[in-house]
Amino acid sequence: MTHDELERALAELPFRLLRGLGRAIAGPPALRMGKRRLIHTIVAGAEANSARIEATFRTHQAEQGALAAGPAPAGGASSEHKSGNPADLRALLEGIGVPEPRPFVPDDWQVEAVEALERGDVIVSVPTGSGKTYVAVEATRRAMYEDRTVVYTSPLKALSNTKYTEFCKLFGPEFVGIITGDRRDNPTAPILIMTTEILRNLLYDAAGGEIDVRLDTLGLVIIDESQFLADPERGVVWEETIIFCPSQARLLLLSASIGNPHELAAWLTCIRPTPCHLVRHQHRSVPLRAAYLHPNGKLTPLFRTVTMPPSPSQAVLHPEAKRLFTLFEEDTVYARRSG
Repeated sequence: MTHDELERALAELPFRLLRGLGRAIAGPPALRMGKRRLIHTIVAGAEANSARIEATFRTHQAEQGALAAGPAPAGGASSEHKSGNPADLRALLEGIGVPEPRPFVPDDWQVEAVEALERGDVIVSVPTGSGKTYVAVEATRRAMYEDRTVVYTSPLKALSNTKYTEFCKLFGPEFVGIITGDRRDNPTAPILIMTTEILRNLLYDAAGGEIDVRLDTLGLVIIDESQFLADPERGVVWEETIIFCPSQARLLLLSASIGNPHELAAWLTCIRPTPCHLVRHQHRSVPLRAAYLHPNGKLTPLFRTVTMPPSPSQAVLHPEAKRLFTLFEEDTVYARRSG
């Protein structure tokens, strides 16, 4: 194999294999190299590392064979694997747009979560876009019907402002208030939107004998993005908020990325007066698609298939995406050298 043929063959390898081969030949400095420089480094050391290079090509061939023989991802992508033809941009964008209007029917898990709040606390751990907000809104309606105060917390002031606007439209501005570090509107409203730190501080004050914002009538606390419990810096705020939450209030924890929801539910059951019910599923209502947008405006699918690969090991980049990656790398490397 000539140097030119080897360069073309190396250019077809996934970058992770190319980088691993480069590191085996040139050591740790290869981790900072771009694709073109890696290829040149490998070609320069090809004579002394022919066995490593051949082994890498065999690994790539084995991965391609396993991918072609393996089960096809959901979403009609099986023909792409069988024929080897990559998805085109039209297939990637197909179906994107405003869906036809139809009556809303809650999913079974949404009904389950709302009904479970009548018996105790609830953790909802479902993918993004599944409909967690419906559970929060319906639970809020029921708490208001019983003349109970509702607190909705989020980790960010921006998200709190967004939820405040949303809840004002749903329930009316006279029934919704917001308390953040730089905003305090309608603090005696039956529905209060705030950051988790603000609620923690209010609960501290209540523990010290100072009652504020109708905490004595608190009936529901909704903790959005509850995976922040695991945050090394801010997680203690979520933990203390849960511990100090009044016993008469129901807790509703919402998240799309809790890694150990069963353990969290067991902990809540231990420290709270009522059992905690876990509602969990992994079905994504809105399938994910990945694309790459080059600075020149060119848009292409990121992977050979329209749907996301089932696992990182099965991810195969789209040929056009690989070409655009190389083009971008060449442009940026040239710009750095010119500068």
